[in-house]
Amino acid sequence: MQIRGNWKLLFICPNQTMSAGLIQVLGQELPDAALLEVPVYPPAHALVELLSTHGPNACFLDTSTDRDRALNAIAEINSLNPKLPIVALLPANDSELILRFLRQGATEFLIQPFTGEQLTQVMERLAKKVQGHKSDTAQGKVYCLMPAKGACGATTVACNLAFQLKRTGSKRVLLADLDALTGTVSFILKLKSQYSFLDAIDNANKLDTDLWKGIVVQSQGVDVLLSPEQAEAAYERLDPNGLIDFVRSQYDAIVFDTAGVYGSWNLTIAKSSDEILLTTTNELPALQASQRALSYLDSNRVDRSRVRMVVNRYNRDVGLSKEVIETALHEEVYHVLPSDYDSVQRALIDGRPIPPSSSLGKGLSQLADRLSGRETETRRKTATTSSWSGLLNLFGRTSS
Repeated sequence: MQIRGNWKLLFICPNQTMSAGLIQVLGQELPDAALLEVPVYPPAHALVELLSTHGPNACFLDTSTDRDRALNAIAEINSLNPKLPIVALLPANDSELILRFLRQGATEFLIQPFTGEQLTQVMERLAKKVQGHKSDTAQGKVYCLMPAKGACGATTVACNLAFQLKRTGSKRVLLADLDALTGTVSFILKLKSQYSFLDAIDNANKLDTDLWKGIVVQSQGVDVLLSPEQAEAAYERLDPNGLIDFVRSQYDAIVFDTAGVYGSWNLTIAKSSDEILLTTTNELPALQASQRALSYLDSNRVDRSRVRMVVNRYNRDVGLSKEVIETALHEEVYHVLPSDYDSVQRALIDGRPIPPSSSLGKGLSQLADRLSGRETETRRKTATTSSWSGLLNLFGRTSS
């Protein structure tokens, strides 16, 4: 039986025989795991880079090639990330050796020859530990805006959704522009900062509240993490998981604005998000782009149940109807935002959120309510009130 979970494994193993044996079992039991192989014991500075850049959620460590260096590696890893589980790989069932590595800070151990049953038991225990760490602090909810194609208005939706989520009761809200090539959140909200999300990723292993305050800027009660002022293509090779884990621990709601669904950077963000808002319009080219985007997410194992189709700039008299879009995509349209050019332009000129009294403002408010669960709560209260009103009317008629 294959082990479930979104695993990113750091695999430090100079022993080639041991490495080959474990990789074979991992391929059978954890086929979807991301595996970073390091065939040497890395020095301390390299470990810092490995942990901050790749953000693994478990580490497998060869203890047979050099016992002292393996012990030192465990100490280094624990000092950098005390919550990262470490699995010691042992050549034999040696109780004294097992105890020594466990005392040094190893979380679990695997003994050659490695088997699927042995690995499954270890990974199940690790999964409980990882989940336990996540529940130590409240975890914010991540909403990821992804345009099906350019010029669908996803950034406008992302900016205004953040302010609407603040209105719904989320005390701490973050809006993050994670597009280092064409990000425009700073332009839309008239914001400037000498720091960007690239600085946050570079310092992911040492982020704390004080450092974070210097990186973000604020707009009307919402923290904003900007993209760099100069386009930076190399960012797509970075790993955003360390940043995502940090902001989850700091905020109630996080809105990520991305460039689209394609590439490892965007896929990693999508897989780490709670809700993916695939934003499109009701124009025919946008429909075709939406089909391709959905297929790409499916082929890369992004859970379709977390994808929400949002149709922006919707005009029933121009373009495709909601029903045609749903039929063509075989996907329910989660929410429709009306076309409201004047409100968008006025807000853009002022660098402010779209007015809640406008038609688009109302649509964005409804979207935030639905995502945060307030819409369901309101309906329940309305239904309850109606039931009581009906009952009281009944008694009123009976007593008269």
